[in-house]
Amino acid sequence: MKINKSGAALSRIVQIGETLKELSQKSGKEYLPLNRGVNQVVNIDLTEVVKSINFNSPEIQVYPHGAGRPDLRAAINEEFFAGKSSPDNILITAGGMHALDLVAQTVNIGKLFLPSYYWGCYFKMLKIRSVESEGYDSQSDLLPMIDRLQGNAVLISDPSNPLGDKHDDEEQLNIIRALNDAGVVIFYDCPYRRLFMDASDDYYTRLMNLDNVIITESFSKSVGLSGQRLGFIHTCNKELHDELEVRVMYNTNGINGFAQELVLRLLTTPEGKKAVTAFKERTTRDIALNIEYLRARGLLAEEFYHGTTPQGIFVIVNRSEEELLEHYIGAVSLSFFTKTRQEYAKNYSRICVSVPHDKLVKYFETI
Repeated sequence: MKINKSGAALSRIVQIGETLKELSQKSGKEYLPLNRGVNQVVNIDLTEVVKSINFNSPEIQVYPHGAGRPDLRAAINEEFFAGKSSPDNILITAGGMHALDLVAQTVNIGKLFLPSYYWGCYFKMLKIRSVESEGYDSQSDLLPMIDRLQGNAVLISDPSNPLGDKHDDEEQLNIIRALNDAGVVIFYDCPYRRLFMDASDDYYTRLMNLDNVIITESFSKSVGLSGQRLGFIHTCNKELHDELEVRVMYNTNGINGFAQELVLRLLTTPEGKKAVTAFKERTTRDIALNIEYLRARGLLAEEFYHGTTPQGIFVIVNRSEEELLEHYIGAVSLSFFTKTRQEYAKNYSRICVSVPHDKLVKYFETI
């Protein structure tokens, strides 16, 4: 049997997780798994939310609408776009990675320009889809590069993975508008933004009518539902939306009906909104405490935050992956997240700071 191999390897983040389990079994000691990209402060409490779900309903038991449930898309339009876009511009996907994969395989571009430090799965996904990539150092470098960027696409993530750096909205918006007007496609992938924002945030409404901007979003981080695999794509390009719907149909035959029902209730019901608010408040509180603790201890790698703010669920610390492992902390070397700065990056690590504050302090106080 001949296999069409992609050439992509399994994620190193997953491999580190398996290593931590093995080390824990051998030593009997608990390791702090900061290699993972999930919110671990608290789980969202769904106890009251699921009580009224009718598991025998057609919405859960029958094939879902190709673009996603109309009522869910309407709720997303209200929550993320203040009701100013249209449900017809929204397509439900099986999480954020599925959204990115659909866009990468559908939009006809020469290359996708990635930040110098980027989520490793971006590169592997592009490799599978045979899409070429190139790097850019910072968002401020994009405007002088416009001539090179035409005919291509740029990925912007803010706050980003792996750095967790948050840019000034106005400066970023001016860059995006200039790229859009020059015909450059922008993949705006920001699954962490809404963890720190609520429906009063108007940033997406300021992006929604830009012809060349494609927003990919996820409910994995903002409401802690990474296991449900639900996200969405927003585009005002009808031709692109229609093609994406076709690809979802022949790829998945629709997106998980229960996940759609659950997120719909989180967005629209009193008990759902209460659960989301409680989850966000506790999670963002401990994230802020953890970042401040690392900064006060001199462990935060400040050199990665010139002109930006460490605000996402990740930050960079000035310790290597190996050094952190000696203190029973699982992390990922920053060298995994770059193709051009690996030698420099190996002295730093990306860690997830979305963990209980007292637990993070317990492990880092020995360093």
